[in-house]
Amino acid sequence: MAYYIAHAPFKMPAITEPVFSTKVFNIKDYGAIGDGQTLNTVAIEKTISACSAAGGGVVLIPQGLWLTGPIELKSNINLHADRGALITFTTDHTQYPMVDGKPKLLLSGNKLENVGITGEGVYDGGGDTWRPLKKAKAAPSLWADLLKAGGVVSADGSMYWPTKEGMAGEDYLKTLKGKTGLTAADYLPARDFLRPVLASITNSKNVLIDGPTFKNSPQFALNPKNCTNMIIRNVTINNEYYAQNGDGIDISSSKNVMIYHCTVNAGDDGICMKSSGNKANPDTDPALENVIIADCIVNHAHGGFVIGSNTDGGMHNIYITNCNFVNTDVGIRVKSSRDRGGPVHDIYIDYIYMHDILNEAINFNTYYEDNQKDAVAKMMPVTDKTPRFKDFYISHVYCSNAKTAIAITGLPEMPVNHINLSDVVISATEPFSATDAADISLKNVKIYSPKTTLMIVNNSANITIDNIDFSKTTSTLISATGAATKGIKITHTNLKGLSEPVKLDKQLNKDIVTIQ
Repeated sequence: MAYYIAHAPFKMPAITEPVFSTKVFNIKDYGAIGDGQTLNTVAIEKTISACSAAGGGVVLIPQGLWLTGPIELKSNINLHADRGALITFTTDHTQYPMVDGKPKLLLSGNKLENVGITGEGVYDGGGDTWRPLKKAKAAPSLWADLLKAGGVVSADGSMYWPTKEGMAGEDYLKTLKGKTGLTAADYLPARDFLRPVLASITNSKNVLIDGPTFKNSPQFALNPKNCTNMIIRNVTINNEYYAQNGDGIDISSSKNVMIYHCTVNAGDDGICMKSSGNKANPDTDPALENVIIADCIVNHAHGGFVIGSNTDGGMHNIYITNCNFVNTDVGIRVKSSRDRGGPVHDIYIDYIYMHDILNEAINFNTYYEDNQKDAVAKMMPVTDKTPRFKDFYISHVYCSNAKTAIAITGLPEMPVNHINLSDVVISATEPFSATDAADISLKNVKIYSPKTTLMIVNNSANITIDNIDFSKTTSTLISATGAATKGIKITHTNLKGLSEPVKLDKQLNKDIVTIQ
């Protein structure tokens, strides 16, 4: 950890690991029984309360099979689950009361200082009793097994729900809109639809999560929010590939965060950065800043490293290094849209190794969940929710077998800009595209694709290509369209053998391209 902090490309504040009292409070001494049948919610709560009353220490979950309801932590407590401890959260949803309009989180803590979740124990969230499943994501055998087990299917046959209440929850919530004075009882019918996060520490300082496995989450697996001075290491996430909203590690609006030596299998985003909140000025005081992610592995996720889609709180100073992404839908994924954007800048990504990426190895998308065909032609006003992606430094990224190497899509009113790619090697079916982008630099980049055109640029300005390499099948280096396209500069690149190195739309002047 000290090495990465010292070598970060920005001034990373020192992160101090919390220190806990050595006093140990074993849940067995407070009535817990590890037989997998006895509900231990009260016993664990008593243990945590006794530890807190004594000034803090270690709440020990020894080896065993521990059935429990929600667990809520307190300051100065290290919840330590030994190797061999399997904590299963009850699938009796009545054990999860409604809090602020949502079911109580499985493992949580709020407004704490000095708190830990450590040890090699396993936390199983019982998520298969909460999560819906899209038929398109399910193997036929899985779909058949779910139908045999019970549950309900949407009228169009596209979505499975474990319960009728879950399927009806969204429509029920619509009936509450505009009403005031709502109570927990008002939200109760939507409990199964409003699935809880497995583990989340919120509004806290000095947080350590070291060693546990989180699996089978109802929603996100690990989602700390508004935390300062946080270490996440040696964590394993195991969510099924079909887990709806089954994100692995989501960091929301936090500062001074170190994530390393983690392995993620997720049904949605792998390691994801989010920022939301009513910030007066996210440009000068971003909700998410000073984050380092190192030595991690992500498998079977929608994205290996992800930014967004919620970026309205602003992001600044994020560094990800020495990570592997295998079989993810996208490798490096930066996403937002006009209604949820904000300033995201000074992002550093290096030494990323990827294989078998279903879609893009590197993707910037400002139309997340929007209809781009309808929206792309419209110049909209710039607001505080306009996505602003700039100042990304991506180097030493290597990927074999992606569908698309690099795709950058900005907005007409706010291009994705100042994206610096260097020492990148990618093999992909589709090579490179940029729409509504500006100040894009590719230096020492190799893109190997069977396509004859390597780069397609539309309404993009100031594209610098320095020493780019490509397959023998390439006949055109760059094809440019769009009236806004200009400032294309090609240097130190061997164009011999290309039948048409540069292809320009009729409305573009040859002067927009410089070859040196």
